[in-house]
Amino acid sequence: VQVAESGGGFVQTGESLSLSCSVSGLIFEDTIMGWFRQAPGKELEPVSCIDWYGRGINYADSVKGRFTIARDNAKNTLSLQMNSLKPEDTAMYHCAVFRSCGPEAIKRLSTIGSYWGQGTQVTVSS
Repeated sequence: VQVAESGGGFVQTGESLSLSCSVSGLIFEDTIMGWFRQAPGKELEPVSCIDWYGRGINYADSVKGRFTIARDNAKNTLSLQMNSLKPEDTAMYHCAVFRSCGPEAIKRLSTIGSYWGQGTQVTVSS
């Protein structure tokens, strides 16, 4: 399984970034996907997840209303639109296979599955 993220960068508070992820080596349309992030010295944080057909979507409270996840099963891609970015959003963002996607599952580290990419760095300056 190969997972590759792109789209990170350096932005100012309030600006936007769009992350993309391409996945190969699995049946993408049968796989729950999501994003998690890790800031230096902090624990992994699941950010958002999306079920097979994009109908079940959940977000961490910290990003709700600002981030939007989407998937394209025809292209085996996952995206994360991040608006109104804050300095506390600064982290390495990883696209990953998730084991489940629900309002409680998104709060658990155990929901992150066995495959994820190298990550893309997002830095938000104040």
